[in-house]
Amino acid sequence: MKTEQKSSLRSTKMDSSEVSILKRALLREKKARKTAESLLENKAKELYDASLHLKEANGRLETLLNDGGTRIDNAFVNIIDPYVVMDLMSNVINMNTSAKEFLGYDHIKEKICLSDLVHPDYLEYTAESFQTLLQVGVLKNYSAKIVTKNQEEKFVNINASLIYNENGSPIAAQGVIRDITQEIEIKQLLEKQKKQQDIIVENSSLGILLIVKDKIIKANKSFIELLGYSEVELKKMSLDEISSLEDSNLYDNLLQKSLENDTKKFSIIRKFYKKNGETLYGKTSMSSLLDAKGDVEYNVAMIEDITYEKISEEKLRASEERMGTLIKNLQTGILLEDQDRKIVLANQKFCDLFGIVVSPDVLKGVNGGQSIHKYKNMFLEPDTALKRTNHVIDQKEVVTADEMELLDGRTFERDYIPLFNNGEYQGHLWSYNDVTLRKNYRKNLEIQKEKYGSIIANMNLGLVEVDSDGNILMINQSFSDMVGYSANELIGKNVYEAVPITSDETDDLKLHHKKEVEGISDSYEVAVKIANGEKRFWLVSGAPRYDDAGNVIGSIGIHLDITAQKHLELQKENLLRELESSNKGLQEYAHIVSHDLKSPLRSVSALATWLYDDYKDSLDENGLYNLKMMQEKIEGMDKLISGILKYSTVNNDVLDHTEVDVNEVIHEIKEIIYIPENVTIKTKKKLPLIKADKTKIHQLFQNFLSNAVVNIDKPDGLVEIDFKERSTHWEFSVKDNGVGIPKEYHEKIFQIFQSIGNNERSTGIGLSIVKKIIDRYDGKVWLESEIGVGTTFYFSLKKDS
Repeated sequence: MKTEQKSSLRSTKMDSSEVSILKRALLREKKARKTAESLLENKAKELYDASLHLKEANGRLETLLNDGGTRIDNAFVNIIDPYVVMDLMSNVINMNTSAKEFLGYDHIKEKICLSDLVHPDYLEYTAESFQTLLQVGVLKNYSAKIVTKNQEEKFVNINASLIYNENGSPIAAQGVIRDITQEIEIKQLLEKQKKQQDIIVENSSLGILLIVKDKIIKANKSFIELLGYSEVELKKMSLDEISSLEDSNLYDNLLQKSLENDTKKFSIIRKFYKKNGETLYGKTSMSSLLDAKGDVEYNVAMIEDITYEKISEEKLRASEERMGTLIKNLQTGILLEDQDRKIVLANQKFCDLFGIVVSPDVLKGVNGGQSIHKYKNMFLEPDTALKRTNHVIDQKEVVTADEMELLDGRTFERDYIPLFNNGEYQGHLWSYNDVTLRKNYRKNLEIQKEKYGSIIANMNLGLVEVDSDGNILMINQSFSDMVGYSANELIGKNVYEAVPITSDETDDLKLHHKKEVEGISDSYEVAVKIANGEKRFWLVSGAPRYDDAGNVIGSIGIHLDITAQKHLELQKENLLRELESSNKGLQEYAHIVSHDLKSPLRSVSALATWLYDDYKDSLDENGLYNLKMMQEKIEGMDKLISGILKYSTVNNDVLDHTEVDVNEVIHEIKEIIYIPENVTIKTKKKLPLIKADKTKIHQLFQNFLSNAVVNIDKPDGLVEIDFKERSTHWEFSVKDNGVGIPKEYHEKIFQIFQSIGNNERSTGIGLSIVKKIIDRYDGKVWLESEIGVGTTFYFSLKKDS
């Protein structure tokens, strides 16, 4: 309310100042108008005299026009204003020097048509005026806007008359041009200022009256609405007829003082009578404007309706009396001090708290700053308590719940409220409460809270508390460790965003959360990604959380990391799949053994028998050939059996997930395989460390490198090994500059017992083993090849998650 009053005062002062400025502007306007009217009267007389003179000179001018000589210039010598002679088509016949300077044209150098100079807005009016000139013979006070040669817009006033020949027929017109641009601009400015003043006055929120000799001359819209009278009705009244003063002597004194100083302003409260019989209180600001003699010419009254404030003051006064009675009976110790720290009011509870045996009324007028020294020894730390009290009073800022410990074990809690009136410090209010019991209860509550908080913080289960929208309110340290984020990073975030879950489980998780919000406890499993990107599996047990009224306001979830158990389950499933695949391989192996391996075995057996029977005594060339054939068959059988065994056991072995240095694997392979002298094996860059089964990785690269080195026919053979790291897989490549592989074999070579050409030394099993190993690592294998240029094998292995 105080702020609104200040704002209203500033607004009133500002409006009063603006009105004063506008009134002075109106006074200047009146004086300017009188001066302008006087000038116009003088000019009109001069023009009238000039018109008589022009009529007398008609004859002479006609002769001069007919002569067309230079003597016409002598007729203009005594005319100071711009003077122009034109024909009846408004073409300039002659003009004096002033006209040339004013219009910017020279009729001797160029043809000038005066009607072309008229502004478009005045063409119709000009045409009518010209017709009047032709009909009457004289044109007085013709005013219009013209555009000069340099494009300046000028307002002009023209007095003109016709020039007649000997027969009385008009042959031309003559006229004097007066520049009235400045007069028009001043007039427009004054009109604009008057409109602005009227707008300000009419739209002011304050009622405004213009008073002359105690009579109301003008009332604005706000004042008319305030009292309900019309402006016509108000103009018949005086200010005293519609309002009254509580103290008329005060009004006279204020008026006299305002006239004696420079402000000429004062304010007073008046009681106004509305047309409907109601009354209101108006803060009336009076401003006086004096005439040249120092007498009051008129007054401006600005009325602000303060009825509400007046009523509020009366209510406040009554409220203060009730408040005093209430304070005395409060169960809170109250001490009210003024700006000098003298006690204004104290109640019985205050005296009881501090053991003061006298009545609270006796304390009125006592200096609180001095008397506090008598009681400071009641406090546990007297000097600190005293300094704290003085500091709070010096700061003059609201202080709440300020605790003070007493020597007898009690604890007081006090509030300090500084009191201001219109921005001025008037004193302060202290309120004291004995909070000993409450503090002890709170201390016990804190101990219990700390106890259970410690249990929650240190248990191995992750605990999360969320609101109804899933926003995290609290977590314990175990949950923070589980997810890899600190409490500050999680609290306030939505649980679905803070702990990412797989997309296919989002709907299920929201369904579980909905059950908890509806008051249903629930348990479920969820897969999440923690801070380091690792995928973990949690078992979540959720329960609803209630407020004191029994309403569900969120939920509490207990989280158990079951990743190890989940991996065991996954391993079990993998083992079952591997067992099934192994069984299938064994069936294939049995089929192979029972059919394909019998033929080479029979051949070896027959050859051995023939060798022994036919050539046991001596071996000729044919015997040697048969012996060689036998050895090759035995070797082929050995390779075939070994390959089949390897192929059939690829999926049977349990993969060992250890850290494998691929660089080391390549080095070991280079030591054991046959590498022709014309071939070099190298890596383009250092190969990575991967988590895999080293034996399988060794088999993988050995097969690729063995195939590559034996199929290079160039003098400078080269095998290059490279890799790229993808988001989920390692991607390797083995590139050679060998003979190349025809396109029709690109898919076929990865099938068992399939090889290129008629190479009898190839079993057709090596690349099929490669394919099986890569499949086990959820990868794929492909190749790019060009005949005569070389081949690049690509394969990918899934990273261990």
